[in-house]
Amino acid sequence: MRILITAGGTAEKIDQVRSITNHSSGSLGVELAKAALQKGTITVDYVWAKGALLPPKDPRITLHPVTDTADLEKTMAQLLQAHTYGAVIHAMAVSDFTPEIAATQEDLIQGMNTWLATKKDANFTAEDVPDLLRAILEKSQSATKLSSKTEHLFMVLKQTPKVIGRIKALQPETQLVGFKLLVDVSSTELLTVARAALEKNQADYVLANDLTSIHEGQHHGYLLDKKGIVAEANTKAEIAHLILDTLLERQEVR
Repeated sequence: MRILITAGGTAEKIDQVRSITNHSSGSLGVELAKAALQKGTITVDYVWAKGALLPPKDPRITLHPVTDTADLEKTMAQLLQAHTYGAVIHAMAVSDFTPEIAATQEDLIQGMNTWLATKKDANFTAEDVPDLLRAILEKSQSATKLSSKTEHLFMVLKQTPKVIGRIKALQPETQLVGFKLLVDVSSTELLTVARAALEKNQADYVLANDLTSIHEGQHHGYLLDKKGIVAEANTKAEIAHLILDTLLERQEVR
């Protein structure tokens, strides 16, 4: 069986030398790759966010480095069109937002003054946002290195595309595993949100976990399918084996 694993966290560019990212180390992805190698019959395309931990070197693992969400989306589309996967395990922490504008304090003031000079109505509405952002963008220098001398740096973030939502469109028959991480919520809320994500993304499974339960080698998670909780695990290694064993079992039933 050929599988696709994504791991690490995307980094969204602010300018040529700065970016915003998250704290994902890619360690769960590494455990997933290790578990896959132990099964013996699996080959892996490993989509890896640069800077994250790497899986073991093995001829059965092919690395595909990516940087930001746009790069991830392009790479995933190419792989899903080139290969047929028994499963896609989308463990990467993908940024929900990417910088659209990064402006110094001076750029912001100039852009706002330019926009205000054309504004007739004193009220500010959602319809005014595109014109205001356009005026600020024309003054900003986000494509180059932003000056560190500015007292304040202003950023406008825009939503990134939901890459996981496009996987089933490209390969309807693949087994899709998604992940849902929340912070300090009840198990009821965590499972409710995970079920919603499973349905929204047309996933076959979702691994639901809470950041407060991840510490000192422990990583508690629930694996869910459309019927409910499949099983629980308490470490990254246990989670990885739970996911791979579940996928292989279902693959044999098909």
